[in-house]
Amino acid sequence: MKTKRAIITGITGQDGSYLAELLISKGYEVHGVIRRSSTTSTARIEHIYVDPHTPGAQLFLHYGDLSDSSYLTNLIYEIKPHEIYNLGAQSHVKVSFDLPEYTGDITGLGAIRILEAIKKSGLKCKFYQASSSEMFGSASPPQNEETVFCPRSPYATAKVYACWMTKIYRDAYNLFAVNGILFNHESPRRGETFVTRKITIGVVNILKKKQDFLYMGNINSRRDWGYAPEYVEAMWMMLQQDKPDDYVIGTGEWHSVKEFLEEAFSYVDLNWQDYVKIDKNYLRPIDVENLRADYSKAKDKLGWKPKVTFKELVRIMMDAEMRMNGLTPPGEGDRVLKEKFPEKWWTRD
Repeated sequence: MKTKRAIITGITGQDGSYLAELLISKGYEVHGVIRRSSTTSTARIEHIYVDPHTPGAQLFLHYGDLSDSSYLTNLIYEIKPHEIYNLGAQSHVKVSFDLPEYTGDITGLGAIRILEAIKKSGLKCKFYQASSSEMFGSASPPQNEETVFCPRSPYATAKVYACWMTKIYRDAYNLFAVNGILFNHESPRRGETFVTRKITIGVVNILKKKQDFLYMGNINSRRDWGYAPEYVEAMWMMLQQDKPDDYVIGTGEWHSVKEFLEEAFSYVDLNWQDYVKIDKNYLRPIDVENLRADYSKAKDKLGWKPKVTFKELVRIMMDAEMRMNGLTPPGEGDRVLKEKFPEKWWTRD
């Protein structure tokens, strides 16, 4: 059997790093697209990277950008991948209000550039588009594959464009192209400016006396939060089906930012109300209040369902954050990982 080859855009992000590990564990040859920078941005994948000259190397990195269609076309022609996972994006909702044009170019048009490259190449490769629950915006929960999109940010609007173009290329050109509409998924590898990681870092800094308060925006918004390694497994499962389709991935539960604060602080015996202050600068011009997934289609057709609960997710992230900062964690999160993932394929956290 020939080795499968996959391209991952956004490989240095949370999802990209976990997906790379998953595919490598399954014997894939993985090619990741990274942007050129004067400082390294590969911290999340350094533990799986080896020199490409090393016999048996499975991970290869290529400098490139989703704004460069000719580059993407050449890369796909040279590698001839069996699967492409488009996880690259300007993915911060608040930042998308400050950089709407850039967000549209990378998050929206980036997908069409890859789809065009696949079409022109004539390859029978499968394409995964990382769609987002933010596309649902103000739509009433729970949201599923039939829910009408009501985006509330430039980021969400760009994602809707990419999602619909993926559907159009699937229908018009018979491409195996799918949308994974993933609700919020977190981990110790989450970016430091995202709310969940901002909270865990803030709690640890307060424990270490590095800061006195944690400044937050809207803490009443409710989200459907899951555990990222489980979600990248769903991505892979979508591309192993006989026919392409779109799937919502989530837990079916929702919890407010305030609940996340309560869980994180109480885990280390602190009262969140003593340390959290609201800063208007962190409020979005328009916010999404309530997101909750109806993942019944993924459960029925993919056989996928989440294992990690909300409280367990907070504890997993808190244990990892404390350990990374030289503190001894309570260990409840570590216990959850050992019990629920006895043969886990990711090798860090």
